[in-house]
Amino acid sequence: MKLLDAPKGSLLRVIDYRGGKGVEFKLRQLGLAPGHKIKILRYAPLGGPVMIDVEGRSVAIGRGIAARIDVEVS
Repeated sequence: MKLLDAPKGSLLRVIDYRGGKGVEFKLRQLGLAPGHKIKILRYAPLGGPVMIDVEGRSVAIGRGIAARIDVEVS
């Protein structure tokens, strides 16, 4: 399932993501490597970013990037 399809508050594990090297580099800087666990904190209204918890840090991910991240419920 895609990150955008997951319900708010769910605990997820990152499986994979699609994109160029720039996307991969940015996501790894944010701690979103495959295998890491994340939690969806909230979806901003009006097409705004997705707020997720990564290792105790709140991170905002744009919806375009979030649509490229594959996750599974952990």
